[in-house]
Amino acid sequence: MAWRMLRRKEFHTGLLNLAFRADRGGQKHFSNGAIGKLAHLYRSDRSTHASSRVPSYHFTIRNFHAGVYMLAWSRNKEDIIGLKAPKKEKRVKRENRTQPPVEARYVAPKPKVTTKSPDRTVDIFDGMTLLDLSKRTGAYISTLQGILADLGEKVESEFDSISIDLAELVAMELGVNTRRMHTGEGTNEPRPAVVTVMGHVDHGKTSLLDALRQTSVAAKEAGGITQHIGAFVVEMASGAAITFLDTPGHAAFSAMRARGAAVTDIVVLVVAADDGVMPQTLEAMSHAKAANVPVVVAINKCDKSGADPERVRIQLGSEGLLLEDMGGDVQVVEISAVAKSGLDKLEEALLLQAEMMDLKARIDGPAQAFVVEARVDRGRGPLATAIVKYGTLTSGQHIVVGAEWGRIRSLRDTAGNITESAKPAMPVEIEGLRGLPMAGDDVVVVDSEERARMLSQGRKKKQEKDRLRKIDESMADELEITEETPERVEMPIIVKADVQGSVQAVTDALRSLNSAQVFVNVVHVGVGPISQHDIDLAQACGAYIVGFNIRSPPIAITQAAARANIKVLLHKVIYHLLEEMGRAIVEKAPGTAETQVSGEAEVLNIFELKGRSKSKGPDIKIAGCRITDGHFSKSGTMRLLRSGDVVFEGPCASLKREKQDAEKIEKGNDCGLVIQDCDDFQVGDVIQCLEEVIRKPKFVSTQSGSVRIEC
Repeated sequence: MAWRMLRRKEFHTGLLNLAFRADRGGQKHFSNGAIGKLAHLYRSDRSTHASSRVPSYHFTIRNFHAGVYMLAWSRNKEDIIGLKAPKKEKRVKRENRTQPPVEARYVAPKPKVTTKSPDRTVDIFDGMTLLDLSKRTGAYISTLQGILADLGEKVESEFDSISIDLAELVAMELGVNTRRMHTGEGTNEPRPAVVTVMGHVDHGKTSLLDALRQTSVAAKEAGGITQHIGAFVVEMASGAAITFLDTPGHAAFSAMRARGAAVTDIVVLVVAADDGVMPQTLEAMSHAKAANVPVVVAINKCDKSGADPERVRIQLGSEGLLLEDMGGDVQVVEISAVAKSGLDKLEEALLLQAEMMDLKARIDGPAQAFVVEARVDRGRGPLATAIVKYGTLTSGQHIVVGAEWGRIRSLRDTAGNITESAKPAMPVEIEGLRGLPMAGDDVVVVDSEERARMLSQGRKKKQEKDRLRKIDESMADELEITEETPERVEMPIIVKADVQGSVQAVTDALRSLNSAQVFVNVVHVGVGPISQHDIDLAQACGAYIVGFNIRSPPIAITQAAARANIKVLLHKVIYHLLEEMGRAIVEKAPGTAETQVSGEAEVLNIFELKGRSKSKGPDIKIAGCRITDGHFSKSGTMRLLRSGDVVFEGPCASLKREKQDAEKIEKGNDCGLVIQDCDDFQVGDVIQCLEEVIRKPKFVSTQSGSVRIEC
């Protein structure tokens, strides 16, 4: 027995030594089982009795000699052997695979394309390296090389240069917007100034240009107002040439004025001396300020009796335009386009401003131009009027205009003569495009037809992505509209015009007529006359066809529209078109239901009908009234007033005049009136007739030319 106790003590002492070594050496191998529990207990006892002079291992040995059962009791009383053990989890048998594993070669994952925000525009230039493009777009070098390999180009080193066309294609593939930066390398020579004439409608802008170039364009315009951008070169009396842009002054042509200010060097702000500063005058000032373009003020119509040029100066100064008379640097010239007075002073002011700006441009190298207008000619196809900004544009070159491409078949100057090349500041008409570009697009010269086609396809793909993204955003906005939104009907419209700029202006003006009751949906736009395709599309969606400044459609098209009950509106003046469309929108609007007082009567006498049979109904009281205002209708609701307070309100049960039933009785007549479930009449009471009416929206046209729908 003693031998057994000695053996047990030696065994426990060995375990204790192991625990000591595990604790001192920081080993983790004995964390499980009884040895781990013993070591943990030793550490806890040692920290608990650190302040005691008695070594902590005495406590450990004492607890240890109590046995493993006592150790469990000291640690956790719930772990005592004999209590209910926790249930073991049921083992789930794995299903046997019936098919052998598929053998496939390992494919390395493609590197992620990390680009910057697509809203940010990246500057690209000719001869930039892959490293520059990677830094600007935020994409890996390997990603750029892969895109170039798909395009058929092989660039091995990150320091190899690529053309500006390839850089744009790669950036479009990454979904990043680009802006072409053209270097100033080459021969810089003086060029003519590009002057844009801006101002309010009917202030004499086109008349001024007619006086400068000895023509009469204003007389040919519909309604006597300009509705297009006109670009032409004027040989001044001094022998200098100036390129002029004439912009419309109507409120609907705001985008045209913005384009004119973007491509110009100098803005001539025309203000009528008898009219003063108007809304489009202020808008033209803001466009010039946004484009950072100097302004020359031309106060026109100074020969009229009510002209007050000094008042115009004060108005312009109050709007923040620093005139020379007030210590600023903006030149002011008083002219008269009809009397042709002051034109020499205007010419002198323009040449002085151009000389101060020292206008020069690169002559040699590929050209860059800006589209100011685009249209479709029946015999020549799509035509784009552009102004060359840099380089020389030559016939036979492959170009990309926005998302369209083509090969220049011919170039025509403003007089309609064919020319072989166009230098900076020269407006030309480009023929040979495959499609109609948008007004405001850039004209880019490329090396080959293949490159032009690739750029065009890439830009069209990006435009489609942007269009779908806008549709998704608009649908998301519509989902946020609550159910409290009033009833809103859709008015689909097809817009056809003579030039691209007019299409944009008419579309923007029609969309401004949107209201809470009518949604103006422009389903299709196009340049050129109305075709059978437009009739079919309008019949499919029930749309109006709006034609602006186009010739009348053939008889077959007109008859097809009449058979399909399609409304075709043809106009040559923008405000006439907007007025008719405004009336159509008001007519189509569902309106809002309102209750209003249609008539008022005074109770003069009270009659009672007693002793009626059950078949005729109970006794009733009849109010003998005289209508003092408006009219009474049997379908209306009657309101009984006494001393200004509402006593009863209910439907009309009977309305008679001279013992005859009446549906409507006008002012000044006597009548007998019975209100359903009401017999509390008194002489002197006032009875009002209430009718529910539908109030339509109202079309509002301001003096400045802007239009809107008020609900």
